[in-house]
Amino acid sequence: MSSPQESAQALYETLSSASSKFVEDVLGSLSAEQRLESTEIFKALTASLAQDSEHWKEIQQRYYQRHLELWKNLAQAGDSAPLAPMVATDKGDRRFHAPEWQQLPYFDYLKQAYLLNSRWLSEVIESAHLDAPLKNKLRFFTRQLVDAAAPVNFPATNPEVLKLAAETDGASLLRGLDQLNEDLKKGRISMTDETAFEIGRNIAVTPGSVVFENELIQLIQYQPATETVYERPLLMVPPCINKYYILDLQPENSLVQYAVAQGHTVFMVSWRNVKPDMGRLTWDDYLEMGVIKALDVAREICGAEQINVLGFCVGGTLLGAALAVLRAKGRSPAASVTLLTTMLDFSDTGELSVFVDEAYVRQRERDFALGGVLHGAELALTFSSLRANDLIWNYVVNNYLMGRKPDAFDLLYWNSDSTNLPGTMYAYYVRNMYLENNLRIANRLTMCGVPVDLSKIDAPSFILASREDHIVPWKTAYQNTRLLSGPHEFVLAASGHIAGVVNPAVKNKRHYWLNPAPSAAADAWLAGARQQPGSWWNHWSGWLAGHSGGSVPARAQPGNSQYRAIEAAPGRYVKERCE
Repeated sequence: MSSPQESAQALYETLSSASSKFVEDVLGSLSAEQRLESTEIFKALTASLAQDSEHWKEIQQRYYQRHLELWKNLAQAGDSAPLAPMVATDKGDRRFHAPEWQQLPYFDYLKQAYLLNSRWLSEVIESAHLDAPLKNKLRFFTRQLVDAAAPVNFPATNPEVLKLAAETDGASLLRGLDQLNEDLKKGRISMTDETAFEIGRNIAVTPGSVVFENELIQLIQYQPATETVYERPLLMVPPCINKYYILDLQPENSLVQYAVAQGHTVFMVSWRNVKPDMGRLTWDDYLEMGVIKALDVAREICGAEQINVLGFCVGGTLLGAALAVLRAKGRSPAASVTLLTTMLDFSDTGELSVFVDEAYVRQRERDFALGGVLHGAELALTFSSLRANDLIWNYVVNNYLMGRKPDAFDLLYWNSDSTNLPGTMYAYYVRNMYLENNLRIANRLTMCGVPVDLSKIDAPSFILASREDHIVPWKTAYQNTRLLSGPHEFVLAASGHIAGVVNPAVKNKRHYWLNPAPSAAADAWLAGARQQPGSWWNHWSGWLAGHSGGSVPARAQPGNSQYRAIEAAPGRYVKERCE
């Protein structure tokens, strides 16, 4: 067996090589315009600091003084005496929770010096006179650098890693090296024990049948769990950038199973993980072949003139666009609309705005001019980088430095199951939604041959946002209440983009906010809102029941004479992995 020192050196060299390759890949993916812009950002920062030299000197002086104090504390500390807590960790930062970071002077110094350097960089950026887009980009990329440089991320400067390596005679380092090599082969970090889950065995297990399929989707009809069901079925449109089973995880976490248990006939769109030869599929294809076709099939199977519809994230954006297309064609097939953490107005896209600018969009349009596929791994890395400490470095430390297997967690299994998108569709999406925000403007866009106007959608709407959502900021989701013309129920959930949505009623954890009084401004709405305990699922269920019609006997068989069962749920499409 290799010595701990040899194993640590091998792990360090492997991590360094992998990190260098990652940086090279990132830089190589940048267009000439983006590389030039990065240079210009730092030039602007330098010029701004030069214009306010006195303030810059004050920042530097405080920085040097605090570092001098840290050195004095280290020199005065005994072998076991902790340093004075000059620089405290931020609330919720668990990277330095081990007692060694406080009890051992050397590691306490490393921690505090790192935190001091981080806050100095932040102060420098915040003091610069830059326009908002430039400053946001500078904040984001600086945070990536700062997060990567944390002493917890390296074997020689993490006391927990050193302690465990000594206790196991280097076995932890060898296990970490093995796991790193396995992940390098997979091309992604393992966030969960992937052997613990299997689609159709213990996730995505709500009984049902695929009753329709085309090139782009399978449509699942779930088996009823009650003797009678509501007259109007419920169609769920999940995001096409992920697999549908975020809404059908393990049974206790499944919104699908919950809705079925409440007496709803539930249909689910299962998006295809597109192949390279499907790269020319368009946004209109996703509307016509996806949402609109699924809506029509569900209506025909149930014999319902109108049905309830639900969209999640970009699935909600697609749903809103599809309903606007149908209204322009004189159709009103939706009895109610539920939008979960969905943007229709893209005026504030949160931290994702740092990625999408004119240079990026032009490059994507050139990349996909002749078709091609946006690989799911690229999108997954983008979303992970928004929370790098939680979704990247946490697993680097746990898996590779500590040599531990990640815990089994169904949500993280789903998060690692990426999907590809057609390049043509993606380029249209980022241009017209994220960059130019055209969907919110009546008749600005023509889709499926007709101009679209979201204000023509007059069905009652249930709009859910999550207060800590970094992908769909809740105030952005609130703008949906101003775009859709029908009566609306706005609900603000606790937690983030996913955890705010997946909050099972059976567990009834966390809380949400309600305010029945309409308000033009999000802040005014929140000021008058009342906090409600537990899951928003129960509140939504009561609201949805009011738009679902009367009771009818549950359907004994899936589909009908035209749309017969093709295969059992979850179907083939959801099991296809990225190529």
